[in-house]
Amino acid sequence: MKTMKILAIIALTTLTIFTSCQSEENEQVGTNPNANSSTSQTAENYERTAMNDGSEDDFLDNNSCTELLFPLTATINGQEITLISSLDYEKVLEIMGEFNDDDDTVIFNFPIRVKLSNYTELTVASEADFNELKTQCEEASNAMEEAISCVNISFPITMLTYDVNIEQTGTVVVQSEEQLYNFMTDLNSDEYFSVKYPITVTLSDGTTVQVNSDAEFQDSIEECTSYEEEEETAEETADEVEAIISKSKFKVESFIEAGINKANEYADYTIEFTNDLKLVARNTVNTTLENIEGTYSVSSDIKVFLNISFASNTALSALSNDWIVTTYTSTMVTLQSKTDASVTLTFKKI
Repeated sequence: MKTMKILAIIALTTLTIFTSCQSEENEQVGTNPNANSSTSQTAENYERTAMNDGSEDDFLDNNSCTELLFPLTATINGQEITLISSLDYEKVLEIMGEFNDDDDTVIFNFPIRVKLSNYTELTVASEADFNELKTQCEEASNAMEEAISCVNISFPITMLTYDVNIEQTGTVVVQSEEQLYNFMTDLNSDEYFSVKYPITVTLSDGTTVQVNSDAEFQDSIEECTSYEEEEETAEETADEVEAIISKSKFKVESFIEAGINKANEYADYTIEFTNDLKLVARNTVNTTLENIEGTYSVSSDIKVFLNISFASNTALSALSNDWIVTTYTSTMVTLQSKTDASVTLTFKKI
């Protein structure tokens, strides 16, 4: 009797395991009329999103298709510097940011090593070879084949694979961008895939989004690339504004606070924006007064900002603010407080 019970338990356990496996198999294997081919828009979206992003060091190599590999040596505005890691970028940015009216020059000590969009590592022997890589990147950009860097996928994600009859053949768990890129580029013409949604992505503006379909993934890409275009436009505008104010003197044309124009309080002062990001305010009526010094910086996201900073105990301390550039010409810059839209400031060049 005891033996019979044991056999019964074994049989029941085997049946349970078989049923469980069969259930799991049913979850994995089936047909999917929405499976994507290797040449589909979804395949292109995931391939480009998974490409190696070389944009972090664009201020050095001006090439978003290549990632500079360490160590490397370059001469920045006449100063030779060896970069051991990305932490050394700060040194480069300090050299480049010393003056805002100079043309920054970067001369690499070749050979250098780079990683391409397809994760291939390459030794670049000369400037001519380096320029050829830039040309190839520009061509890829014009053909909309460069990396999409404004969408970051949270891994792991799961890909379901299908044969030419759209019968599921298996699943692939992808742990990284490089694995995803290899998965997409290794697909044959008779192989199909679908993404097991939902997945989570982070856009370049910091927004985290849950994506539930191929169409929503496409929408996320369109949203973030549009945001990138706005960022690029704002960056160009910031450069123009900085060029207008650098090494120039201004008067306060208007300063409206609490509905009152207080420009008369600053009528005796000229404010110079130097090319090393300093402010020098001079009293042109009482020249015995010491100059008032401060600092400024121009930045952007999809808007352009002018940060002005004077010491809190000076005659111009009220002008200290994070300002949004609302309009500008070659002789006039109009600003609005970032935190209080009712506060505005207008500088007029003299």
